[in-house]
Amino acid sequence: MDPKIPKMNSMIPDGTVSRSIEIGLRVIGVWPDSSYSVLRRAFWMITLTMAQTFQYRYFVIHVRTDDLSHLMDGLSTTMSYSLLLLKLTIFWINRRLLNEIIASMSKDWKECDISNEYTMTRIAYVSRWVSNVIIFSHMMSVFLYATGTLLKIKSKNQTNTRELIIKMEIPFEIETTPQHVIILVTQFIHQTTAAGMVGVLDSLLIILVLHICGQIDLMRQKLSEVTRKNIERKNVDQDVNESIVKALIIRHQQIITFSKNIENLYSNIALIQFFSNTLVICCLGFLIVISIGVPGGSMMLIKSVFFYIVMSLEAFIYCFVGEHLSTKSEMIGDSAYESLWYESSPSQNRDIHIMIIRSQKHLTLTIGKVAELSLRQFANIIKASASYVSVLHAMY
Repeated sequence: MDPKIPKMNSMIPDGTVSRSIEIGLRVIGVWPDSSYSVLRRAFWMITLTMAQTFQYRYFVIHVRTDDLSHLMDGLSTTMSYSLLLLKLTIFWINRRLLNEIIASMSKDWKECDISNEYTMTRIAYVSRWVSNVIIFSHMMSVFLYATGTLLKIKSKNQTNTRELIIKMEIPFEIETTPQHVIILVTQFIHQTTAAGMVGVLDSLLIILVLHICGQIDLMRQKLSEVTRKNIERKNVDQDVNESIVKALIIRHQQIITFSKNIENLYSNIALIQFFSNTLVICCLGFLIVISIGVPGGSMMLIKSVFFYIVMSLEAFIYCFVGEHLSTKSEMIGDSAYESLWYESSPSQNRDIHIMIIRSQKHLTLTIGKVAELSLRQFANIIKASASYVSVLHAMY
């Protein structure tokens, strides 16, 4: 029996943050104690700024002359790049806050006892699976987007043009095929890497929220165990029980602090995400609508459909985790009230009462401190984008 124990322990992850997320955060230079972080941040700032300059230059030059579908196609990728640049800037500014959050998660794992291993391990595996799926989905959207562009380039009516994967107005003429191929490969690699970084930052939010929700579940479990032991063991030391309840209150305060740190890190990101996703989903929805049943529209559908799904999924992620955190935090008060508090001492009842009162102010993630992230906000994004699509389709 003993030889099996090390094998079981070796399967338990040493933290909720997956290896892919850690690598992504190291690449952008925000992981604690990562080497050459300044150079990595400078690399991303320079490359994204150059890409954005060429993208907005294309939009300004062709806004009056190009077809509306081409403008919407270029605008969708341009806004996605702008959103990533703003996200990275916010992370660079708040990297100390991120270090504090990661240190707090590491502390939770170090203090994890045998009774908590199953819950924390299960959450870790779910977090890693979800994060890998999200990162893969973002990178797959780039692959399909590039595939649709390449199919369009090879079509008969595109033989005399040198279209790029991402619509840019570069400061030189593409005169030869090798030059065109080099630019296409460079765009594909950069776009794939950028999409992976978007997936990393979105997955990190899910990991943080699932971790804090797991800590809430453990706290509720401990609360029910303490009150149950009070009944089953009448001769237990009352001072010990009171210290355990007070420790749970301290744990509740730590959960609140952790939630506020997530809010401070992602609140402004959620604000720009809200407006950007609405606009990008609108552009992609318009491209999908006008491509259905049109000759050559299948190539645009290949580019846009999965991109549309991923952008909608990104908006859903932010709204869902906000809703999930609020629901979980409200359960703390429910668990405290449903415990056997009426069999406890007056001092313990007072502590539990304080916990119930504090839990009535549920934990939230907000859109720039203006509105709470919830599934209702996701519905608002979809409805607003659908309304804009109908307007654009009427103008087309």
